[in-house]
Amino acid sequence: MSQAHTYEVRGMTCDHCARAVIAELNKLDAITEISVDLVPEGISAVTVVSSTDVPLAAVRDGIDRAGYELVGTRSR
Repeated sequence: MSQAHTYEVRGMTCDHCARAVIAELNKLDAITEISVDLVPEGISAVTVVSSTDVPLAAVRDGIDRAGYELVGTRSR
């Protein structure tokens, strides 16, 4: 069964930023879909759909590797 989680990310300002985050998160096992609601100069929403639970620490690490900051999560 698919699971979806939305993460709040600070520092993303353009499509290049979104692609960098998507590229890093796509390296994680079980992720099947990623979408970004980009808010330049604000808090962007990154929604991750996965086939199993992906640990928050793994998502945080991926976002950090891309150069951005995970600042929270949203319930869906």
